[in-house]
Amino acid sequence: MSFGCLAAAPADAPAGSTGLCKDGTYYNGAEKKGACKGHKGVKDWWGGDASASKTDAKTDTKADTTKAAAAPAPAPAATKTATKSDNKPAAQAAPGGGPGLVWANEGTKVYHCNGDKWYGKTKKGEYMSEADAKAKGFKADHGKACS
Repeated sequence: MSFGCLAAAPADAPAGSTGLCKDGTYYNGAEKKGACKGHKGVKDWWGGDASASKTDAKTDTKADTTKAAAAPAPAPAATKTATKSDNKPAAQAAPGGGPGLVWANEGTKVYHCNGDKWYGKTKKGEYMSEADAKAKGFKADHGKACS
């Protein structure tokens, strides 16, 4: 058990060593937290971060006897991009729509009326008359016919 007191490294320890792992290998990192993971935890600590004085194999990380500094933190994850489940139409309507035409969504087999938020904005679809859409098996959005 440690009481926050740091001792000097033993004479037989390699230069720059800050700890001794329970399996007998030396550690030379600046912080005790994460030291000696994979080496059964920290047995003795005599340098570096005094605030991490608990010896807990669960929080220890792999000992690195060749580098004193830890690897840089990974870059933050990219921000969320729009997905199918966002349920938002595309920003611009497909060219070619107008009065008397509906937008027939090939993916859902639903047609949308002019002025609807989905009109011309789904990924797969085409403009056609409402009669043609019905003849091809398309259903009105929410059961509401355009005409």
